[in-house]
Amino acid sequence: MQVMVRDNNVDQALRALKKKLQREGVFREMKLKQHFEKPSIRKAREKAEAIRRARKLARKKLQREGML
Repeated sequence: MQVMVRDNNVDQALRALKKKLQREGVFREMKLKQHFEKPSIRKAREKAEAIRRARKLARKKLQREGML
């Protein structure tokens, strides 16, 4: 991952880097790796996340179609 520093503005580059890392899910993964997670709990968490993503996608789709 690479972020360009323009006009010696390190603060802006740091903000851009943090935003990129957030989008990639690096912070979330670091948090999850801090402690061991049992495989059964990991499966349950991933399944719940998938359901949440599917519901959010369906909600957005309905909202888009309802607005038209």
